[in-house]
Amino acid sequence: MITPKEYNRMVKKASPNSKCFKNCAKAFLIGGAICTLGQGLTNLFLFLGLGEDNSKTLTSVSLIFLGILLTAIGVYDKIARHAGAGTLVPITGFANAVSSPAIEFKAEGFISGLGAKMFIIAGPVIVYGVSASVLYGAILWILHMFGITLF
Repeated sequence: MITPKEYNRMVKKASPNSKCFKNCAKAFLIGGAICTLGQGLTNLFLFLGLGEDNSKTLTSVSLIFLGILLTAIGVYDKIARHAGAGTLVPITGFANAVSSPAIEFKAEGFISGLGAKMFIIAGPVIVYGVSASVLYGAILWILHMFGITLF
């Protein structure tokens, strides 16, 4: 019979060491590279004379396109394997979350495959994001009615 102390020792010996610092550094560097790419695109579009609003919009569209393209050719998942949250947080991560299930289930057809499965991962994010923004907006509106302004 193994005692709990012996069992914990065996588990500790068999468990891999945590790579928290290394994983955080990779997420920071790759996520930062994605954000730097976004800033570079914005600067390029501004240099081309597209105006600030159009440049920012075109940057978002470009990053979404790149995220979907890299997902479709299987590169985004390889990057995400190393970067973790570094690829999840930027807008490219959202593009990956929507396009990945759509690509996977496209063989089931446009409605039951692509249409139904596209928001499997991103759907809850959208629902809770919109719900939270409505709730926060209502709270700010009520506070504003009482003369309290936070922003």
